[in-house]
Amino acid sequence: MGSFSNYWENEVLDHLFGKGVYTPPTIYVALSAADPGEDGSGLDEPESNGYARIATAADDWNNASGGLLDNAVTIEFSAATGDWGTMTHFALLDAAATGNLLAHGALTQAKTVNAGDRAEFPPGDLEVTLD
Repeated sequence: MGSFSNYWENEVLDHLFGKGVYTPPTIYVALSAADPGEDGSGLDEPESNGYARIATAADDWNNASGGLLDNAVTIEFSAATGDWGTMTHFALLDAAATGNLLAHGALTQAKTVNAGDRAEFPPGDLEVTLD
């Protein structure tokens, strides 16, 4: 289960209290071999071998309920063309490369991604809570 990053918590608070204009970004799903942390400094994505963040749209997510929101559809990465290593965390970001960390969390089970493997999140498996 994931939670909001410091950046996104501040953006939401500023928006709710009229301190800034917030336009929802395209949300990209990323994998990480380490905990990205609240500021994203620990993000450790695969650097090659066919890895790319996955862009999502509003319809890819269920409506929030009880402070929890999850994916409505399968979010699937392309097949790895080489080993990506062991992925332990996910991250949601606002850009296809670099960008701001929005939310992050640990995978329920670490996933070693070797050449030919596909990492995916079946519906309901990628959960984000507002803490």
